[in-house]
Amino acid sequence: MHKIKYLHSNLSKGFVALFSGRLFQFVANGLLGLFLPIFFLDKLDGRVEFVFLYYLIGHLAYTIFVPFGVKYLNKIGLNNSLRISIVFWCLFYIVLFNVDKNIHLYLSLSIVVLTLLRMMFWIPYHVDIAEFTDKRDRGKEVSILWGARTILGVIMPVVAGFLLAKFSFNFVFVLAMIIYASALIPFIKLPEIDEKYSWGYLETFKKCFAPETKKVFFANMANGAENAVGLIIWPIFIFLALDGDFLKVGVISSLIVFVTVMLQLSVGKYTDSINKRKMLKLGSLFYASGWLAKIFVLTAGQIFVVGTYHSLALILKDTPFDTLNYEILADQGHYIDEYTVVKEVAVNLGKVFILAFAIVVAFNFGLNWTFALAALASLFINVL
Repeated sequence: MHKIKYLHSNLSKGFVALFSGRLFQFVANGLLGLFLPIFFLDKLDGRVEFVFLYYLIGHLAYTIFVPFGVKYLNKIGLNNSLRISIVFWCLFYIVLFNVDKNIHLYLSLSIVVLTLLRMMFWIPYHVDIAEFTDKRDRGKEVSILWGARTILGVIMPVVAGFLLAKFSFNFVFVLAMIIYASALIPFIKLPEIDEKYSWGYLETFKKCFAPETKKVFFANMANGAENAVGLIIWPIFIFLALDGDFLKVGVISSLIVFVTVMLQLSVGKYTDSINKRKMLKLGSLFYASGWLAKIFVLTAGQIFVVGTYHSLALILKDTPFDTLNYEILADQGHYIDEYTVVKEVAVNLGKVFILAFAIVVAFNFGLNWTFALAALASLFINVL
């Protein structure tokens, strides 16, 4: 058992193993996460709408197949599935490494692999978080995860920008694959969880709109929508605004994250002692205003100032939102995996809708006006 003064109770062995594996994944994702949409932009001849369409198809495929695929997780076991997902992550990088050989074939194959790895990873991961965190400290433990990712977020964009400027995407793909594979070591130590998915395929989609789940569904759908803008559209926007300078993109992104590191743990501490819904309402309001400010960003200095404000607002929004989500999941007893699937369907359906709208908005008004869509979505997470 692992005890630290920040917490009321010991960290469970399951949480420690999960956290350790996620550290490797945070490093690997830090090498590519910010730059992956830019990679697709390059391969698709600078056509932003094609990049959006690629991600839209990927999230739609996952939305359609996750209720079907989760049935097979019953046979494999949730944590065995989590371990197997590491293989698919590595395979995803291998596919992207070879994309120049036949772009249509390998991009199509990458969507298949991405759907499988999402199915194998995200359901067990969310169930594990809900199972392995203590109710009294759940906000703090979620903040420990966020804090680790944030600290690495200070370093990795600069490292990635330097490597991409000096070498190539293929070099970074190989490096990320090696680091990601290392996550398997701590994941082997995860305690097994005895959860079986019991809903049928059509029943899953019906449950999304049931009275007891519709708030979770629509809140996560809104959160997924604005996340898509942050993870896909914003990196492309700043890359274009900074004239395609990988290192400059990485440095500014790291500086933005640097000013938010210590705040994450502080927010997590207060998340367990104050009204999470009031904090969520305030955080989502600040976060929506950040998206509106991004519409008018033109220079590197403006990217830094607005990006810093937005990162602080993100912490105020996501810490209570994630904590509330996991509290709701943990309260479902043996239906925890069923509710997790509802959450996953909602998040990815939200991404599908926002990307469809983004294609129209970017084509007719400009890439920056897609941020108005994200601002609107940010406000709707309060229905949780």
